[in-house]
Amino acid sequence: MTDEQTIGEEGLDRRNFIKRAVVGAGTAAAAGLSGAASATSGVPELPITRTEAHRIFKDAPIEEFSFPAQGADLFAKACKEEGLAALFCCPGNYSIVSAMANAGIPTYGGRTEGPMCSAADGFIRVTGEVAAASGTEGPGFTNMICAIAAANSARSPLLVLASNMSLGGDDTERGIQRGYQQPTTEGIKKYGKRIVDKKRVFEYAGYAFRALKTGVPGPVHLDFVEESAGRASTVESELDLENYWSKEQYRTESAPHPDPKDIDRLIDLLRKAKRPMIVANMGVFYSKGWDALKQVAERGNIPVCEAGPTRGHFGDDHPLSASTAPNAIGSVDLAILVGQYCMPAVGEYPFDIDCKYVRIDPEGGDIGRNLPIDLGIVANERAALEVLADKMPRMRFDSWVAEVAAAREAFEAENEAHYRKGLSYTDAVHPAVIATELNRFLYHGDIPADQVTVVSGGFGIGRYTRRRLRAHRPGQICNGAFQYGSIGPDVGYAFGAGVACDLGVGPQAAYQGTPILAVTGDAGFGYSGFEIETLAKYRIPAVVVVYNNHAWGTWSGYASQPRVAHVHQFQENVQYHKISEALGGHGELVQTADELAPALDRAWQVAVNERLPTVINCHARKEFWLGGSQWGPGMLGKVEPGCMSYNH
Repeated sequence: MTDEQTIGEEGLDRRNFIKRAVVGAGTAAAAGLSGAASATSGVPELPITRTEAHRIFKDAPIEEFSFPAQGADLFAKACKEEGLAALFCCPGNYSIVSAMANAGIPTYGGRTEGPMCSAADGFIRVTGEVAAASGTEGPGFTNMICAIAAANSARSPLLVLASNMSLGGDDTERGIQRGYQQPTTEGIKKYGKRIVDKKRVFEYAGYAFRALKTGVPGPVHLDFVEESAGRASTVESELDLENYWSKEQYRTESAPHPDPKDIDRLIDLLRKAKRPMIVANMGVFYSKGWDALKQVAERGNIPVCEAGPTRGHFGDDHPLSASTAPNAIGSVDLAILVGQYCMPAVGEYPFDIDCKYVRIDPEGGDIGRNLPIDLGIVANERAALEVLADKMPRMRFDSWVAEVAAAREAFEAENEAHYRKGLSYTDAVHPAVIATELNRFLYHGDIPADQVTVVSGGFGIGRYTRRRLRAHRPGQICNGAFQYGSIGPDVGYAFGAGVACDLGVGPQAAYQGTPILAVTGDAGFGYSGFEIETLAKYRIPAVVVVYNNHAWGTWSGYASQPRVAHVHQFQENVQYHKISEALGGHGELVQTADELAPALDRAWQVAVNERLPTVINCHARKEFWLGGSQWGPGMLGKVEPGCMSYNH
């Protein structure tokens, strides 16, 4: 059976279309690795091949639910009925994972639990749908903690599943832990439960999805003891279950609508404002409120600035977009925060000192936290925007819109100045060069500007690339480092976003089969770089750009301290591109500015034609973060909200 035969007729047509659509994208694809000779022995190396299991999993039969059933089967039934979009896991938690996969939930196995949890989060950030990650008790679960914390900061509806000891092992040293996971995730989840009773598995699944799909989302952590999910958990019929209710009975699809008087007050505030701005954060994306947002902005002639872990719900190409106009932020006198779940404190958004604030949020108990609010509207974001669009009178803020447009032009001119400075270095690739070449490749070449989903990661390199990455449709950019600032999840995020595009989930449906692009650093690659093998195994096409300056971004402050500086530096010239080749992907080494564009072209051809990942290893200099007249502009700062958003 060929790889194409596992795709199905519709998917194969889509992939062939993408191949035909990539015109002039560079030279022929890089040569495959099969039969390569060893440099030392001359003996041909064995080619990397997928097992039969990897080829046929998409076509494997689905097991229909029936009694008698184990607790794991009941939980899988609930997940299936709730439309759980995907499960990302490693070996472990066998009963739950097997039941979910056999029920037909798209399931993907990777190298380590942490990056696979990040993959689930990345999937969510570009689709807005619920996804799950699974680990096993002890080291497997604890490896997920950083990814769970990052998902909590992004308010991702992430379902975290883990196995646990048997009840018979409680309060003993049997196994590898004492069995109590829930305290570990306190403060980084919305809801959690250790499930010990097989009769209540379906009930607690309902609790989980109610938390995931109503109100402000956030991670949910469930752990299952053996008696609730494994062989000892069999129930004969639904009569043996407690609270065996359908999803229509344990949660509601209804969303809170705004008080009409509050909408009238908002319109009155707009009439009095001179420089209003809508800040569209993650709640707009999760509520699928992008069409209503556009109607409000156009009817009111109000600039819109995006922020948050996901970008694209208000396109950067719209004339009212303020996401690339940081110099205009300080003039805002009325800020309308829509779906701003992670609230900035006073001063973190540098609006005018006398700025008035409106917050639209589905959770009334959170309005007024961190920032004084002049008007709080408790409502679902899309519902509030739809009502506002219906009642909004035609308004004109022409001079303000012109000011925002001028700020956009000034920002692009600043980016071009950074690029010209970067071109002056002939022995390394400056981050401004990487940012600009990515911009040209993604949005000004043969690829449609709205096509490629991007994972924006890295620490220092992210301060440059975020300035030049553009979103033209919902879910086009996953801002990996949002708020929590974890280092290293980027290849994990890339796998999750790649799966979302491969399946065509949510806003990715129109771009099904399209390769994705991810940016990370040499420090970050060490955390999740082995998931290149996972991308290759599942034939998820991705271009992963690694900014390799041979050091942690913290190096610049320690150059004069020789007993400390070594802590912040790596060996030079580490061959990350060869690691990709050894894992079944392809690799490109870029040492000068003029080598990057051709490398991107070749990587894209590999992605389209071979459905494989490529790592582009870009050699830079650690001194680029020093700044000053010799190395400027150095470690760039940020202005939030907007395309530079790192925290809020």
